[in-house]
Amino acid sequence: MTAQRRWIPLLALGLAAALLAGCSTTRVVEGQVQSFSTLAAAPAPATYRIERLPSQQAPSFDAIATLAEQALARAGLQRDDAAPRLLVQLGVQADAVPRYDPFRPHGPYGAYGPGPWGMGGWYGRGGWGVHGLWRFGEPTPLHRRAVSIVMRDASTQAVVYETSAVHEDVWVSDPAVYGVLFDAALNGFPKPPQGPRQVRLPLAPPAP
Repeated sequence: MTAQRRWIPLLALGLAAALLAGCSTTRVVEGQVQSFSTLAAAPAPATYRIERLPSQQAPSFDAIATLAEQALARAGLQRDDAAPRLLVQLGVQADAVPRYDPFRPHGPYGAYGPGPWGMGGWYGRGGWGVHGLWRFGEPTPLHRRAVSIVMRDASTQAVVYETSAVHEDVWVSDPAVYGVLFDAALNGFPKPPQGPRQVRLPLAPPAP
């Protein structure tokens, strides 16, 4: 066997090992976060109640609400439906973002133009919407996942905290990614950094 022929199997083994190592690592979710707060400190006691909108009454939203409650607990808040200091509203978005070929810029929509296929929308204010773009031959679209949290003072109804997190990737893991995005959105609570920022958090692999 020549040196070149011996080198090819070694390269294949190296690539396989790299792929296996990549599959075993924890994936990191990068969220684009923007928060606004009028709180000087967390209320005492730091209690809240989630107020579900009409579009969130379906049992299918229970898993999202549970992930939000877990993130709120990690931020130091405690659920108390009877005596909340904060009223919390959640928003969740799921859709696909088309990617256009930069070398075929034909018109305002690129080479493919708008199409009728696709589904997405806010599962929050305004309910679900249906929209999207899809065409054979265009680049793989990005999965876009977004969450929002609005907190109001239970006694005055004034909005005291507003935050959102958005993640776009060719890969997505629902609903687990929403839990990471809720954590990202609550990063820095109750006095988050000002302006848009990136928050990178690990997405735990599913239990075997």
